[in-house]
Amino acid sequence: MGNHTFDNTYNLSDKQLELLDEAEDLMLKGALGAAEKILLSMLKGDEACIPVLSNLGHLYGRYLSEFENAIQYYDRVLALEPDNAWARDARRRYLRYVD
Repeated sequence: MGNHTFDNTYNLSDKQLELLDEAEDLMLKGALGAAEKILLSMLKGDEACIPVLSNLGHLYGRYLSEFENAIQYYDRVLALEPDNAWARDARRRYLRYVD
């Protein structure tokens, strides 16, 4: 798994990349609890892992309609990476559904 066809911008380990792929596959298959479990366990190992935070935002927003949780994860991404346009746009999309 060491040969990636993309830039590993966040210098994730092969294990982290493997787990992210697994969580994303589980989301697509509708196994949302299993995906959540993987992502939350990854977050315990690295609370500032932007790909994990982003995937949790995506999981809670798109798949679980837990918009407040999604916004909180995107807020964490933006606190670490203020210029992250993807997180900013996703956060804005979910803000429409709260309050």
